[in-house]
Amino acid sequence: MTTIQMKNVSKKIKGTTVINDVSITCSSGQVTGLRGVNGSGKTMLMRLIAGLILPTKGTIEIDGKQLGKDITFPDSIGMLLENPSFLDAYSGLQNLKMLASIRKEVDDQRIKEVLAQVGLSLESGKKKYKKYSLGMKQRLGIAGVILEYPDIVILDEPTNSLDTSGVELVKKIVRQEKERGAVVIITCHDTDILDELADSIYLLENGTLAEITEEV
Repeated sequence: MTTIQMKNVSKKIKGTTVINDVSITCSSGQVTGLRGVNGSGKTMLMRLIAGLILPTKGTIEIDGKQLGKDITFPDSIGMLLENPSFLDAYSGLQNLKMLASIRKEVDDQRIKEVLAQVGLSLESGKKKYKKYSLGMKQRLGIAGVILEYPDIVILDEPTNSLDTSGVELVKKIVRQEKERGAVVIITCHDTDILDELADSIYLLENGTLAEITEEV
């Protein structure tokens, strides 16, 4: 069971407040949606949860451990923030193998499984990343997120550049990750998709929490 608690979190960058007094709780087996226009603070909030930046005020705790104090980063996290980025000269398969080599938690069989899970054939996986279409790059990015069965799954606009079949695949993966017991945090410009997938939705306006919608 994993719980993320953001308590009165604010973040200033170059004197500008980008997140203002936000408190959010996210738990295992739930999908938390973040809604708001571009620049509202959604991606910044995800960066804070991932430990990529630290709050100016307030605290972020993961299972009672404070980011920036007790831990530097969440112990188990997979994330896709903005656009996926891999090494152009290597294949999708090779890129995933390099990711897996850092923690050595999954084997080659799992890499092949996750390629299939995101709709990339093994043949596609052997193609160099620089030759991937935008949709294929997005699918590989999602594969990297779920590769090691992380406790926390962060997906920032995961349906970008995907066709209808790709969007349905993302929905299926989000539901699978929820069922597996992961904390899933997702943004999506398509409000219908967010409404369909999320158990609770936080609306951000200019870095401030404006509204919370929870599934009844």
